[in-house]
Amino acid sequence: MPKINVYLPDDLAEAVKATGVPVSAICQRALEQSVKRVAAIRATVLGDLDADDPTARLSQFTERTRAVLRLAIERARADGSAAVGTEHLLHGILAEGGNLALQVLRVLEIDPGQVARALADAGSGRAGDATRFSGPAANAVELAVTEAISLGHNYVGCEHLLLGLVGEPEGTAGSVLRSLGVDLRSTRRTVEAALSGYTHLRAQSGGGSDAAAAIAAVVQRELRPVLDRLDRLEQRGV
Repeated sequence: MPKINVYLPDDLAEAVKATGVPVSAICQRALEQSVKRVAAIRATVLGDLDADDPTARLSQFTERTRAVLRLAIERARADGSAAVGTEHLLHGILAEGGNLALQVLRVLEIDPGQVARALADAGSGRAGDATRFSGPAANAVELAVTEAISLGHNYVGCEHLLLGLVGEPEGTAGSVLRSLGVDLRSTRRTVEAALSGYTHLRAQSGGGSDAAAAIAAVVQRELRPVLDRLDRLEQRGV
C-alpha cells in the first residue's frame, strides 16, 4: 500500500501521540471524502451545463452556493459568453444577495455595488453559448473546496467561493477584487471571524432586517483581536 507523509504542527503531533488516535484511518477517511468532493466538482465544472440542474451533484455545496452557480450560468448565457467565467461567479454572489460572502466584503469595507460597477467596467469574454466553465472559473470552484477543507468545514459556502475567487490568479473576478483592495489573507481571516459567531448571532437576531448590520458589527468586534495579534506577531518577525 502506498505511503503518504503527513506533516503536523508540533503541538498537534504531541496531542495525537498523547491521545493515541488512529491517524491512518482518520487520514484515509478525510482524504476519501475530499477526493469525492473534488471529483464531483470536476464532473460539474468540466461537464455539460445543459442539464436541468447542473449543480445537482454538488451535495456538499450549500443551497445558496448552488444558487450562485445557477445565477452565474444564467448571467453568462445572457451575456452571450463562450464560458462561465469568474466574473459570472462573482456576479452570482452579488445577485444572490443574502450570503455570507457579501457580509465579509462589507466588513472589509468593500461595497457590493462598487464590486458590481468594477465588474461592469471589466467587461466579459468572447462570444459563445456558455456550455462550460472557463479554466479560471473551474480553478476558483476547486479552490473554494480546498478552502472549506482547510478550515475544517464539511460544506462549501459562498464565503469559500469568495476565497476561491480571490485566490485564483488569472480570472477577472480576482483581478477586480484585488484592485479594490481585497487580498486572500485578510479575506480568510474575516471569514474565520465571521463564522465563529455567525450561527449564534443569526439565531439571536432571527434573520430579520437588522440581522445583516448586527452580524457585520459582531464580525468587526471578533476580528479586531485577531488582527491585533497578527500585527504584533508580524512586528516581532514571527
